[in-house]
Amino acid sequence: MEPMSQIIQGFARSPRLADAERRVEQLANDPLVRKFRLKYPEIDDHTLKLNLSKLYLHVKEMGNCAKCPGLDKCPNDFEGHYTMLSADQAGGFWQIYDRKVACKKQVAKEKQDVIRKRIRSFYVDERALAEGYAFGDIVDTDLERADAIEQLMIYIQRTKSDGLQPEGLFLTGDHGRGKTFLVSYMLFELAKSGFSGVIVYMPDFVEDLKAMISEPVKLKEMVETLKEADLLVFDDVGAENLTPWVRDHVLGTILNYRMNRKPTFYTSNHSLEGFEKHLCFTSKDGEEEYKGRRLMERIRPFVEVIHVGGSNKRGKS
Repeated sequence: MEPMSQIIQGFARSPRLADAERRVEQLANDPLVRKFRLKYPEIDDHTLKLNLSKLYLHVKEMGNCAKCPGLDKCPNDFEGHYTMLSADQAGGFWQIYDRKVACKKQVAKEKQDVIRKRIRSFYVDERALAEGYAFGDIVDTDLERADAIEQLMIYIQRTKSDGLQPEGLFLTGDHGRGKTFLVSYMLFELAKSGFSGVIVYMPDFVEDLKAMISEPVKLKEMVETLKEADLLVFDDVGAENLTPWVRDHVLGTILNYRMNRKPTFYTSNHSLEGFEKHLCFTSKDGEEEYKGRRLMERIRPFVEVIHVGGSNKRGKS
């Protein structure tokens, strides 16, 4: 049997050990490790060698971040995070600590998620609320609706500075002018300031309400959600097939509660006058001018009308 000293000498000459030492030296000379050592000059080589795995992960993940392929393709162990190092002296010995830190893109995503959670949508295409829009995206799409956009921006800034307004907005215009797009932008911008919002696509909402008659608990929860939201948007009003019960007992209850409390918003192909005529007619009882006017009294005094012009955006990329 070979003496132990010869075994150790042979191992010291092995390619594996030489390669390991080369890797250690390479890691020690990495700019990130050198920066770390400048920050903590008291740390000796022995302590560094005891924490090679932490140093390696720090260098590897910071390198991945420098060549970031996008948050959804993050190659780091913990998606959207990288390993950050720190050190402290305890009991006369230096200790190196590692922790996971969220990258800038992860922080931005978390902020967006918080904003999105403040907005609930019912029957509305989620793509309209999937992300915020730059001001240029709103204006440059169609300069013909610049006046409408200016009114909307003034309203947003007023709400941000003064709080919830007594009046909402009634966006009127032909099909495909981007009314839903604009109110979604408004909801997203005001959610950044902490306001909660709900947007409801009226044609589908009304049909679902009819089915909720036999589910009183679910119906009550829905009505309470719409009553209490800071910002409530009824999208595409005038396109729904109204019944007296939906108009008088559901919409009437919601709007009666929100009057002078919280603003309500509407998008419609109708003018206010055209929408009033729509409210006066139901599929069951036909023409009911008095009841339609009564509901309109909970709408007309509490909205600022915005006419949205421009070209039809539907079907355009």
